[in-house]
Amino acid sequence: MQGASPGSRGRCESSMVCCLPHRWSCREEENTEPGVNHHTANTHYIQCQPLQEPSSKMVFYTCGPNEAMVVSGFCRSPPVMIAGGRVFVLPCVQKIQRISLNTLTLNVKSEKVYTRHGVPISVTGIAQVKIQGQNKEMLAAACQMFLGKSENEVAHIALETLEGHQRAIMAHMTVEEIYKDRQKFSEQVFKVASSDLVNMGISVVSYTLKDIHDDQGYLVSLGKARTAQVQKDARIGEAVAKRDAGIKEAEAQQAKVSSQYVNEIEMAKAQRDYELKKASYDLEVNARKAESDLAYQLQVAKTKQKIEEQKVQVQVVERTQQIQLQDQEIQRKEKELEARIKKPADAERYRLEKIAEAERMRLITEAEAEAESIKVKGEARAYAVEVKARADAEQMAKKAEAFQEYQDAAIVDMLLEKLPEIVDEISKPLTEVKKIKLISSGGSEVGASKITGEVLDILNRLPDTVERLTGVSINQSGYRKPGRMS
Repeated sequence: MQGASPGSRGRCESSMVCCLPHRWSCREEENTEPGVNHHTANTHYIQCQPLQEPSSKMVFYTCGPNEAMVVSGFCRSPPVMIAGGRVFVLPCVQKIQRISLNTLTLNVKSEKVYTRHGVPISVTGIAQVKIQGQNKEMLAAACQMFLGKSENEVAHIALETLEGHQRAIMAHMTVEEIYKDRQKFSEQVFKVASSDLVNMGISVVSYTLKDIHDDQGYLVSLGKARTAQVQKDARIGEAVAKRDAGIKEAEAQQAKVSSQYVNEIEMAKAQRDYELKKASYDLEVNARKAESDLAYQLQVAKTKQKIEEQKVQVQVVERTQQIQLQDQEIQRKEKELEARIKKPADAERYRLEKIAEAERMRLITEAEAEAESIKVKGEARAYAVEVKARADAEQMAKKAEAFQEYQDAAIVDMLLEKLPEIVDEISKPLTEVKKIKLISSGGSEVGASKITGEVLDILNRLPDTVERLTGVSINQSGYRKPGRMS
């Protein structure tokens, strides 16, 4: 709280003195000593001093944004105006009043007002007005004029003012101007009324011309004349439009036909050029295609030839590799045979040589021993052999003499002695035969007699065989061995 200097008189230095919850009390005293804040007339003054507890008589008020509060009275000079806020008020010594800031809709009617040309018309406008709470000066002016009045009273005052300005504007304009240029009329009413109402703290939010009518039929006649003119212009315009449309249509049709013929000619030329170029291109394409086909076939033949050459080379390589593999396999087998046969054979040969050497030494030793034994025995037998040999020699000499005497008969005799052995060897294979099948050709012998005949036939051929071998004929020798029948 701001205090005044001692001896000061008049109003409080601050509008918030004694109305805020700052724990101060005010009392009137008759004293010559200076007070803390305010002085009244003569020797009476108001002394404000702090309290220990807040006053229970102070009231807290609030209002919305569409309303303003005016606090007047003790310590409120000039009155405090609060639009959409809060304030503390001391009952009995301070007074609070409210004023509405709502927008008011006014239906401004001006009946039978004579315009500039003396034509009476009626105009209805719609205006939106409100007390301006943001501007302190306009709010103060509105409070001075309308505080304590209702919204209807404020609306009536504003309506009368607007209606007067609307009539004045109508008197300075013609019916045609008002009817045709409503925007201009609305702007003039808004401008003139706003400058007048602002002095009352009222601002005109908007103004719109709603309706225009008259009882004399002026607007209807004006509309009929205009309608007739418009209809005439419309008919003329329609006829002109139809004429122009026909001309334009004929010109368009002519241009269309001409364009169509030109287009057909151009299309024919284009088709001709296309066919010529296509034929030329087809000829070139076919030639290139034939060349390409020949080149392709030639390339295919070359490729096949190269493939065959590659196959031959591959076969040669494969054959070479097979030969190499066979050589390697032969070498491997030779080495394997050498390792598996030759080396063991050499070892076995060496072993056998050693065994043979040992056996030879043993045999030599045994032979030497036996030779010594045989030598003794041989000397004993030598005499016997010598005697036997002498006897055999004499026998052989006698046989020789007999062979010399008998010649072929001796040879035949020796052959006859060996003949049983020969027959035995000839018939020996028959003893090993398990099964014999004999086939008769008719009229010949079969069975055992056939086999016997075959054997006898072989024996009958024996003399011929002996004759071919020795040159001696057994049948012609005439030799008869003793004891044998002739």
